[in-house]
Amino acid sequence: MVDPAFWRGMALGASLIMAIGAQNAFVLRQGILRRHVGVVVAVCAACDIMLIGAGVAGMGSLIAAYPRFLTAVTWGGAAFLFWYGLRAWRAALRGAGTLQADGSRAATQDMRWQRAFVLALMLSILNPHVYLDTVILLGGIGAREASPGNAWFAAGAMTASVLWFSVLGYGARLLAPLFARARAWQILDGIVGLMMWALCAGLVAQQR
Repeated sequence: MVDPAFWRGMALGASLIMAIGAQNAFVLRQGILRRHVGVVVAVCAACDIMLIGAGVAGMGSLIAAYPRFLTAVTWGGAAFLFWYGLRAWRAALRGAGTLQADGSRAATQDMRWQRAFVLALMLSILNPHVYLDTVILLGGIGAREASPGNAWFAAGAMTASVLWFSVLGYGARLLAPLFARARAWQILDGIVGLMMWALCAGLVAQQR
């Protein structure tokens, strides 16, 4: 029988992971392109699984005791988000092609799986909110569950993460007909660029 802690972990994990952010935007984009979706989904889910496990095991209190770690991640994340936002804006201004019938994007260079892997990894770990939300908040709540409830709680949160990234990545292909038009890509790239810079500005403001 499934312990009730599993459903509590799943509900809290889902509520935290479904928020719009850089990571979800990247997974959605790769899903629409149908390029290296398995790699991207696996990296994002694996990072979440490791961070959730670490948080429930007590890493959250360790991170909270060393604020310099979060400061370093914040500045690193801000720099990466600025670069990624600049890249999205450049693509929006160029109007770089449309989506072809086979799922490839015309007039653009196909991203190698290694690059998709690195981008997914950086978007997963260079985000201070993932440590605040996933490790400290979610992990702290899970750590309060009496054994074996803490393990069930972690399993529920991990399940929510795997399901969410799988649905987002593989379900995004349903939007492919919309992105057969170049204008749709320009709008998406513009929104992504705006989102990345807004997140970057928010991180920098936190350090003032």
